Amino acid sequence: MTHETYTNPVLNADWSDPDIIRVGDDFYLTASSFGRVPGLPLLHSRDLVNWTLVGHALERLEPAAEFTTPRHDCGVWAPALRYHDERFWIFWGDPDQGIFQVNAPEIRGPWTRPHLLKEGKGLIDPCPLWDDDHDEAYLVHAWAKSRAGIKNRLTGHRMHPDGTTLLDDGKVIVDADRIPGWFTLEGPKLHVHDGWFWILAPAGGVETGWQGAFRSRGFFGPYEEKVVLEQGDTDVNGPHQGAWVSTPSGEDWFLHFQQRGAYGRLVHLQPMRWDDDGWPVIGDAGAPVAVHRKPDLPPQPTAAPATDDDFPGGRYGRQWQWTANPQDGWATHHSGDGLRLTCARTTDTDDLRRLPNLLTQRLPAEPVAVEVELRLHSQEVGARAGLAVLGDAYSWIGLQRGADGTVMFVHRFAEPVADRERDASEPCPAPSGRVHLRIEIGTNARCRFFYDVGDGQRPSGQVFAATPWRWVGALLGLFALAPVGTGHAGAAGFARFRISSLH
Repeated sequence: MTHETYTNPVLNADWSDPDIIRVGDDFYLTASSFGRVPGLPLLHSRDLVNWTLVGHALERLEPAAEFTTPRHDCGVWAPALRYHDERFWIFWGDPDQGIFQVNAPEIRGPWTRPHLLKEGKGLIDPCPLWDDDHDEAYLVHAWAKSRAGIKNRLTGHRMHPDGTTLLDDGKVIVDADRIPGWFTLEGPKLHVHDGWFWILAPAGGVETGWQGAFRSRGFFGPYEEKVVLEQGDTDVNGPHQGAWVSTPSGEDWFLHFQQRGAYGRLVHLQPMRWDDDGWPVIGDAGAPVAVHRKPDLPPQPTAAPATDDDFPGGRYGRQWQWTANPQDGWATHHSGDGLRLTCARTTDTDDLRRLPNLLTQRLPAEPVAVEVELRLHSQEVGARAGLAVLGDAYSWIGLQRGADGTVMFVHRFAEPVADRERDASEPCPAPSGRVHLRIEIGTNARCRFFYDVGDGQRPSGQVFAATPWRWVGALLGLFALAPVGTGHAGAAGFARFRISSLH
């Protein structure tokens, strides 16, 4: 009998720090969203291979005053998704605020407002556990040295079963400084299995590390450890921060991420079993698999999170996120198709990295062409709009209203250390105020830019190598802005956003 196979990664874009649960026949996944809004993406699958984005659990980042401007590497770090007492729960750490949780009766909500469970700096990667057999609840979390001055240890708490308060001051339950060769232990996921408390947690850094398993007969330890997944001879560096889930037939599977530069953290699916000593064995004898038979689950149609958008009624799809908490009026609804972005006035006209009204989605980790049609409606001198590849460095193409009233095609870029952008090519007239924009993103996220103002497609500028932020992969972005002034500065229209494979 032959079995269908899947190829890793199963999510070929930046779905960072995945966690997963099964409820009945449905699998749900969430991931880090850092400073983007809405946050806490919610993905659904029936076979662990084909995933769709069904919503978000966090409408706005809190406290709201902290996220009026972009904080690309802050915000929501490494959430844990659980199902308990007929409710969905998500716990996450904001490294500057503390540990939060939200919950909902259904995956699509309504979700509660964020509740601050433990205040403090450097508290990251929390994961709860309800031990219903003993009517106990626990929480484990890691530490960010950048905020707390400590790392490489896991702290455990007793938690009230209603998930609102911690019942003690916490105790270090794993100190990896005492384990030879271990460093940067983080991302713990907590389980009970076969009479043991289990903590599945990575160490060694996101690009070079390994996945560990820890077990103890009691929650507060002592724990013994074992490396259960590492790169080996594969090209899957640093298999990291994953989630264990079981199928209805009893198969065990493990999802983790792989850091891939500008593409961010891609999600891989690994088979998992238990050895004779009761330890998990992940992948092929502890090394990641590239191709494997699919899980023993009903066949599903091919699916992936949406990317294309016609913006019906001026509404953007759930694949889009702002780079800060949005304000009313950034995108206006209307009766036709197409996105209408207001040219928001800003002092940051020369640096898109500081722009809160930038609508983004993830950069696919394969060769693609990104296309959109743009029309600049603003009459304001200096108003501009475009399509960007955004990271620690960025480059964008689009339209700008010149001092003489003409609309020009422009192509600009900024290096990581620069506080202002520069021209990447000579501006040229766009007499109709319209342009078709195209970016071809090839191997190693190298971007080539093209434009058509009505007389055929032309190349623009040099090749641009996309860059990540510190923890976030590069983003595709749409924006419209205008210099500081008085009154409404008009808008820009975007239509037929498409991402197509270059294979």
